[in-house]
Amino acid sequence: MYVPTIKDVAKAANVSVATVSRVLHNLSGYSDKTKQKVLQAIEELGYHPNAIARGLINKRTQTIGVLFPNVSSGFSSEILHGIEEVAHEKGFSVIVCNTAEDGKRTMKYLQVLREKQVDGIVFTSEVLKDEYYQALKEMSIPVVLVNTQSHKHMIPYVKVDDRQAAYQATAYLIEKGHREIAMISGHLWDPIAGAPRMEGYRQALEDHGIEFLESRVAYGDFHWESGRRAMESLLAEAPSFTALFAASDEMAIGAMGAVFEKGMRIPDDLSIIGYDDLTLSKSVFPPLTTIHQPLAQIGCLASDKLIALIEDSQNVSSSIVSHHIVERQTVRSKG
Repeated sequence: MYVPTIKDVAKAANVSVATVSRVLHNLSGYSDKTKQKVLQAIEELGYHPNAIARGLINKRTQTIGVLFPNVSSGFSSEILHGIEEVAHEKGFSVIVCNTAEDGKRTMKYLQVLREKQVDGIVFTSEVLKDEYYQALKEMSIPVVLVNTQSHKHMIPYVKVDDRQAAYQATAYLIEKGHREIAMISGHLWDPIAGAPRMEGYRQALEDHGIEFLESRVAYGDFHWESGRRAMESLLAEAPSFTALFAASDEMAIGAMGAVFEKGMRIPDDLSIIGYDDLTLSKSVFPPLTTIHQPLAQIGCLASDKLIALIEDSQNVSSSIVSHHIVERQTVRSKG
């Protein structure tokens, strides 16, 4: 298969290879007429400048790496949509790596991204362990954290205030008259979304004079199946409750399935609020009341910050993005 080269373009446009290179890199030193001739030759020949060859000139590959613990989740795909939108607008390609639940592939993928010579990395939803930080430091490229933060290292991040959002979700159920409120939480050893959301739930109960009961809490891994299992265990073993806060929409939807299987109705017999506002939460029946995280906006912001760092901006700060409650049909007032 014939692949045109920069020499072919130069020949077709009747200019030097250096002139073609200058046009490709938006450098000066040629007339508008010459530029049009070169662009026309590029189009007619179907010439695609090699990213690595371009990188030899600007020391960049115009690619960024993104690390997700679960690429297939609705949460990840909505963030990725935002990341890709901004990256594409600014002329960057995106390499997505699925690091798996316990981060067992994180080091492997950091090595892959190093070999690919990416210009920067978006690191999402995982604790930034010392070994990861060391690997990133050795790569000497910018990093932006998403849905996580490092208290040890000064790395810009984009996330919501998980503790505050969980507090607000629980307080909303209390305002609707509920006092027996259960929770499906992430694991407490997870300092990113597990512990802070549990703290928010617990604090809201305490601030409203409601006793926190460990027996009303079950744990999951933020995915659908774990929410279903957690709900089955709460219905079988927990003291009775009239409302539930699930720390992710997927767990809330899994919980709804377990409730329906018991012949109970939502919200008549049990009110449920989720967390994330995934597209899926509008599609279930009844539609899920939830905490809205602007996931695509988080992705856009992260991409923006990373590309600014790649392009030598020194003034990139962290962002706590705002959340709010989206009222649908899974919570009723208890009167």
